[in-house]
Amino acid sequence: MQDDIKKACDVLKEGGLILYPTDTIWGIGCDATNAEAVKRIYALKQRDDNKSMLLLMDNPAKLHTYLKDVPDIAWDLIELTDKPLTIIYDGAKNLAANLIAEDGSIGIRITSELFSMRLCQQFRKPIVSTSANISGDPSPANFSQIGQAIKDGVDYIVTYRQKEQRRAQPSEIVQLGKEGSIKIIRK
Repeated sequence: MQDDIKKACDVLKEGGLILYPTDTIWGIGCDATNAEAVKRIYALKQRDDNKSMLLLMDNPAKLHTYLKDVPDIAWDLIELTDKPLTIIYDGAKNLAANLIAEDGSIGIRITSELFSMRLCQQFRKPIVSTSANISGDPSPANFSQIGQAIKDGVDYIVTYRQKEQRRAQPSEIVQLGKEGSIKIIRK
């Protein structure tokens, strides 16, 4: 696993794309602060760049670096969740501009899965995590279902967990409003 993390970090630092296992499904990733790398993911997925993507972090203490304000309820949600949870926050900052939604929001998930958490720790920046499929196609449930076009379009494919056959599920998504409101986007 450590060799995969080192190679993936080297590719991320050079602005490359990786295909990697996350706490949910396999993801296409890049440095969330690199606009050119984000642009490459949109092109690979054949996805409109007005549809924002989420990012992974290893530690909620890093949220303040990438958000203008973290609502108090976010800390409770992060602490109490027992499943992968993506939270959409207002006021994104210090990220690639083409990663941030038109309204200034960004989806962030704090990962506790061993590989993606260690990858984020070692890379020391948030990593884009978007499903490993062409936009509009079904999300692959495991590595064996990832299409060849996606595999050919990345610069590094992590070997860790490729043989797993469990059916992975996407995260739950909630959006936090400015007044403390919570909107469930995907359960």
